[in-house]
Amino acid sequence: MTNSLRVLRVGTRNSKLALIQADQAADYFDSLVPSCSFEIVAHSSPGDRDLDTDLRISPDDFFTKDLDDAVLNRSIDAGVHSAKDLPPVIRNGLDWCWLPMREDPRDVIVLPEGKSFDNLPANPRIGISSVRREAWCKERFPQAELLPIRGTIEHRIEQLDSGRYDIIIMAAAALIRLNLQNRISQYIDKSEMNIPDGQGILALTFRIGDPIFTTLRKFFIKQVTIAGAGCGRASTCTLETAHALSRTEVCIHDALMDKELLRMLPADAVVIDAGKRLGDHTVEQPQINEIIADYARRGFRVTRLKGGDPGIFGRLAEETDTLDALSIPYTVLPGISSLQCSTSGTGMNLTRRGMSRGFCVMTPRCVGGAIGMIDKVSRGNLPQVYFMGLSSIKAISSQLIADGTAGDSLAAIVIGAGTISEKIIKGTIFSLPDQLDNIDTDLPGIIIIGDITQFSYFPHGALGGKRVLVTCSDALQQQTCDQIRDYGGVPVPYPAIKLTPVDRNISETLKNDSFDWLILTSPSAVHSLMTIITADDMDIRILPQIAVCGDGTANALKKYNLKASIVPQHNFGADGLIDIAASVFRPGQKILRLRSDAAGESLTAKLTQMNLAVTDIIICKNEHVNSGAVPQFDCIFFASASSVKSLLERQDNPVSVNNKVVLAIGRPTLASLEAKGIKGSICGKEATVESAIETLSLYFLRTSIEKILKEDRC
Repeated sequence: MTNSLRVLRVGTRNSKLALIQADQAADYFDSLVPSCSFEIVAHSSPGDRDLDTDLRISPDDFFTKDLDDAVLNRSIDAGVHSAKDLPPVIRNGLDWCWLPMREDPRDVIVLPEGKSFDNLPANPRIGISSVRREAWCKERFPQAELLPIRGTIEHRIEQLDSGRYDIIIMAAAALIRLNLQNRISQYIDKSEMNIPDGQGILALTFRIGDPIFTTLRKFFIKQVTIAGAGCGRASTCTLETAHALSRTEVCIHDALMDKELLRMLPADAVVIDAGKRLGDHTVEQPQINEIIADYARRGFRVTRLKGGDPGIFGRLAEETDTLDALSIPYTVLPGISSLQCSTSGTGMNLTRRGMSRGFCVMTPRCVGGAIGMIDKVSRGNLPQVYFMGLSSIKAISSQLIADGTAGDSLAAIVIGAGTISEKIIKGTIFSLPDQLDNIDTDLPGIIIIGDITQFSYFPHGALGGKRVLVTCSDALQQQTCDQIRDYGGVPVPYPAIKLTPVDRNISETLKNDSFDWLILTSPSAVHSLMTIITADDMDIRILPQIAVCGDGTANALKKYNLKASIVPQHNFGADGLIDIAASVFRPGQKILRLRSDAAGESLTAKLTQMNLAVTDIIICKNEHVNSGAVPQFDCIFFASASSVKSLLERQDNPVSVNNKVVLAIGRPTLASLEAKGIKGSICGKEATVESAIETLSLYFLRTSIEKILKEDRC
């Protein structure tokens, strides 16, 4: 790239497969960050030079050592590896992540060219390169002679075809990337042979703290969720934590929680028991910290499930400090702790009018399990929290100073805690009253005094903690908010429209007429249809084959255990459906199209021109929603032209997008914004929530890297 600000040297092993993989990674990096170019630098490794050592007993860094050395001595900026080659413990000074380029992870059987299983010898010679492949071969081919095999993929196949082996076991991904998939004789089912972590996946290593690659990694990893499980029973878990569990890929959980919560996890989630009890730690805390960080760097959606509330005697700071040090994004979901259950849950209320205006919470245990003092002085050094004190902040400040508390003691006020309008003001006991002079809010505030107020959670994701105003209807709200959290942003739900089902006797139409196809072009149409079907107690089997305009609508159907027969793979929207209609629909077929009142009639007209009998019914109508005062936001996401119209044309609570980043889900929405005079908006490559939020994240990622490059040049 001639306009690149920086050339970054990316190392790889010098085999044909490794070079293909590195080129794939470099091309991907180029597409993400046009301000950099990525130069491939080939190296050998001990595993490439030593072709005699059996891989079953080779060192952990057999294929990574030289690249690691080169990264650490700064002769290259990063290394691209097969993820399964990374050693269990990464070298000091190196950071890493898995990349999204992935191939089939299964192992395969490869036979000599022209041979089949029918003419294998009774005692086949099998080339193996790992303990797990050895174990599988002993069970599948008990009479076989198992021999070590070394060399590049091409050299191994040459040895096979030359007659040295009758069978070799290889990774499918390697053969596919080398365009040798025709040599695969049989795939080995995942249930038969364990697949090692990282097989078929590429990995990136770089120096810890490298600003460009640390920033680039933000696009490959998802935000870690540290969640409170509640106390005692599963029913004390919050709805927010329950939702997080439903999306979890790796769950690391404590002992002091109801194991019923684990039923909320997807069936294929990885579950790790990291429980700790006094004197009996299943996993030590430093190891827990590393487990969280390692799974996050692999790109998994990780939930750290902690009993009670994570921030109350839960070693939360140790886990967030680890993630902060690696710039891995995270969010913390509070939980109901044993404090609330043992007091509010038993009648021994910690605050009681006329008796108790507050309480003290501490533990006698110190670092390492030692017993500490709980005397008056120790209690007096604890942080102080004042509820309902905003109107009395000046009096509180004056009294504390008069009683001997230093005026420069750190303090903070949290206004609207936990709401979308949460605001934090930090200062000192002396300065806080004046800092409130220009704050106008009806939300309650909590005053916190003590050194703990110097700490905050740091936003690390590609969105960097940006507040994104989500204006779409309920049908897309949850999905959009989830995507924003994955990239480390803060979703601010602010629906501009709602879609209300319109019962036009859909059930009767479906019962009394025989349709060949049902067309649904939005998640809202899906939800409205299912609402009517449920209300009318209709047999869902009456529905004809379903065609949709994209993945968003297809995914909405999946929530009702329905599958679309037609889903465009690109150009999502009416045009994408038209592109494939001619090859699927036959002239004369009867089509039922169900849509919202905001959806145009052009799709119906085009289908009619194809000699299709189209019944077009409005199943839901758009209604404007006034969600009240507009919360603070950095970006605004419009998922339809209707939401643009609702927010920008209303008379009360007008939404200003001046100096804000504006995101449109697709071209029609972008055109609607431009018609309102709003130029320079960002638009998703495809008209889906996933593509739109990915595009927004990439915008901020590129901005961050360009800032780093400019600072380096100064």
